[in-house]
Amino acid sequence: MMAQQRITRDDLESKFRQLQDNVQGRVDDKKRTLVSAGAAAGVLLLLIFFLLGKRRGRRKTTLVEIRRI
Repeated sequence: MMAQQRITRDDLESKFRQLQDNVQGRVDDKKRTLVSAGAAAGVLLLLIFFLLGKRRGRRKTTLVEIRRI
């Protein structure tokens, strides 16, 4: 039979650090993706609001014509 090795505090710490680094790397990748998508959505919304406001302004603008007699 194999003799069981005792698990030391250093073993546990190294495994937990390895696991945390792996998870942290995934979170950083997802965060970059979400920030990029959010920025693109914000720019798109601003463009849509600008175009809708421009159209509405064109419809409501009063045109005054002055003629000389």
